[in-house]
Amino acid sequence: MLGWFQKLMPKEERFFDYYDKHAAILSEAADAMKALLAGGDAIAPNSALVIKLEDDADAVTRDVLLAVRRSFITPFDRSDIRDLISSMDDAIDQMRQTVKAIDLFEVKSFEPEMVEMGSLIVEAAKFTVEAVTRLRNMQQNASKLHAIAEKLTKIEQHSDDLHDAGLKKLYKTHAGGNAMAFIAGSEIYAHLEKVVDRFEDVADRVNAIVVEHI
Repeated sequence: MLGWFQKLMPKEERFFDYYDKHAAILSEAADAMKALLAGGDAIAPNSALVIKLEDDADAVTRDVLLAVRRSFITPFDRSDIRDLISSMDDAIDQMRQTVKAIDLFEVKSFEPEMVEMGSLIVEAAKFTVEAVTRLRNMQQNASKLHAIAEKLTKIEQHSDDLHDAGLKKLYKTHAGGNAMAFIAGSEIYAHLEKVVDRFEDVADRVNAIVVEHI
C-alpha cells in the first residue's frame, strides 16, 4: 500500500539539479587538472583552482546528504543517492590529493604519459556530465547510460596502460640515479590513475541505478 502511495507522490527533482551542479564542478576541475600538467607557470593557478572547486563540490555534497534526510519522496533509493554523490565527490577529492602530491614533491614538469592521463580525466569528466544529466529520464536514456559506462571503463583501461608504461619508462630513466625523482613521479602517476578510477566508480553507480530502476 505504501509503495503504491509513494508512486503517486511528486518526487524531489532537486537531486538532479545537485548532480548537474556537482558534475559541472567536476568538469571544470578536470580542465584545471589537465592545464596544470602543462607544468611551469600553469601549476600554481590551476592547483589553486582545483582546491577551490573541491571545496565547492563538498558544499554540493553536503546539500545532497541534507536533502536526503529531509525529503519524504526521492527519485530513487536514498542509498543510491548517497553513493552516487559520494563517488562523484571522491573523484574531485582525488584531484585535490594529486595537487597536494605535486606541491609536496615540488614537481615542475610532467611526463607525456601524465599529460595524456590528464586528457583522459577531462574526457571522463565530460562523460560524467552527460551521464548524470540523462538520469532525469533514465528510462528513455537507459541504453545511452550503459554505453557511457562502457566508454568510461575503456578510459580507465587506457589510463592503466599509460600508468604502467609511464612507470616503466620512469624506472629506466632513473634506475641507479635519482631515486627521489622516481618516487615523486610514481606518486603522481598513482594519483592520476586513482582520479580516473574514481570516475569509473561513478559510472558503476549510475549503471547500478539504471539496472535497479528500469
